[in-house]
Amino acid sequence: MWETYGVSLLAGQFFGLVALAICIAAFASKQDDRLMVLLISANVAFALQFMFFASWTAAVLTLLVIVRIMLARRYVGSRKVLVGVLLANLLAAALTWQHWVDVFPLIAATLGSLSMFLLRGIAMRVGLGLAALAWMLNNILIGSIGGTLAEGLVVVTNAITIWRLLRVRRKYPEVFDASLEEAAQERHN
Repeated sequence: MWETYGVSLLAGQFFGLVALAICIAAFASKQDDRLMVLLISANVAFALQFMFFASWTAAVLTLLVIVRIMLARRYVGSRKVLVGVLLANLLAAALTWQHWVDVFPLIAATLGSLSMFLLRGIAMRVGLGLAALAWMLNNILIGSIGGTLAEGLVVVTNAITIWRLLRVRRKYPEVFDASLEEAAQERHN
C-alpha cells in the first residue's frame, strides 16, 4: 500500500511543480490573452495533481476552470455565460463533495469566474490572486507541496505584475484609459 501511495503522491507533487512553472510564466505576463492561454495549460497539470491526491471536487472544478477560461475569452463580459459557469461549479461541487476542505476549490472557482468574466487588467489580477489564495489553502490542507508552492508563487508573481501595471498606469494614464474604453465596448458587443 505504501508503494502505491508513494507513487501517487510523487505524481501529484510532480504535476504541482509543472503547474508552478506554467503559472509563473502566466502571471508574469502583462497581456491578458497570453495569461489565459497559459492558465489553461497550468490547470491541466493542476487537475492531474488533484486526481492523484484523490481531491475530486478540486479536480472537477479545475477541469471546469479550463472550460471557463475558454468561455471567458470568447464571451467577454457575458453575464449569461457567467451564470452558467457558476451553476456548473455549484453542481460539480455538490456531486463530488467529500469534506469541508472542498469549500476552498469552490471559493476559488467562483472568484476566478467572476474575475475573468467581469474584470480586466489589474482588477482581474486582484480577483485571480484571491482565487489563488483559496487554491493555496486547499493545497495546504490536502498535503500538496507542489501545489502549495505553485499557488504561493502565483500570488507573489501576480502581486509583482499588479505593481508593475500600476507603475505603467501612473506613467502612461492615456494608454490605460484607452484600454478601459476598449474593454467596456467589448462587453457591450
